[in-house]
Amino acid sequence: MAGTWVFVEQRDGNVRKVTYEMLSTAKKFGDELTAVVFGKGVEALAPEFAKYGADKVLVVEDDLLANYTTGAFVAQITALINEYKPNAILFAHSFNGRDFASRLAQKLQLGLATDAIAAEVTAGKGVFTRSIYAGKALAKVEVTTSPILATIRPGVGELIESAGAGAVAKGAVAVSAGDVYQTVKSFEPTVSARPELTEAEVVVSGGRGCKGPEGIKVVETLADLLGAAMGGSRASIDSGWLGHELQVGQTGKVVNPNLYIACGISGAIQHLAGMSSSKFIAAVNTDTEAPIFSVSDFGVVGDLFKVVPLLVTELKK
Repeated sequence: MAGTWVFVEQRDGNVRKVTYEMLSTAKKFGDELTAVVFGKGVEALAPEFAKYGADKVLVVEDDLLANYTTGAFVAQITALINEYKPNAILFAHSFNGRDFASRLAQKLQLGLATDAIAAEVTAGKGVFTRSIYAGKALAKVEVTTSPILATIRPGVGELIESAGAGAVAKGAVAVSAGDVYQTVKSFEPTVSARPELTEAEVVVSGGRGCKGPEGIKVVETLADLLGAAMGGSRASIDSGWLGHELQVGQTGKVVNPNLYIACGISGAIQHLAGMSSSKFIAAVNTDTEAPIFSVSDFGVVGDLFKVVPLLVTELKK
């Protein structure tokens, strides 16, 4: 089980889309591809990983691995690395993935490329492309330590079905209670009918130009009509109009939807860092000089309180 490993991002059996994106990307490396999944009752997920090219699925199940905790997961994967010696391991650039990969890199004294938007891995070397300066430039980072470690930005990879054998192997449990120095007492997910922000195909965001909660509701109407995720700039988040989990930007979440609609967002560099790699960007703003227009594919100079209701009316038709 050398080759490339993709660590599965899942909670309670719900696999995040980025896992399949990473599998599709790693399949191109031409190496043996293994999906690695920790949890409780997760072996049944194996056929889904095979659908996107996994040659093998390495499953480790234990009560101590039911929820993500840094110490337990790092101890478990370290034991697997020592046993199987993979060439490379890809993690999602998510809240848990960032924590997991960085702690593992520190423990094993390895190089780590983070927030990669493209990846090329050959025997002994990984080259990862990263977006820098709010998307104005690209940097290539080379990792030569073994195994090669990287976190991959959600939404940048294609989903390509490529049937793999998906042979299931059960890994030996190497974690003990002493490895758990954090305890998850409870988990209360945000209940929403909208898609998860970092995995949505369409994102509609509202900013300072919404002027308040009522203005945000105007934008939310558009989001719901499009079946989109709702996001916001730091100004709208700090004002309390939207929850912190919906912030798009350098200090929030990075999104890469097919369509990003910015309503009343000027486009500070910190916000652009979180959405400028979206495939198509449309913006509505009263300021003709707003920086958001510099990255937009389509822009409307106008009052969102007039433009968005007109758009909603036409879409309903």
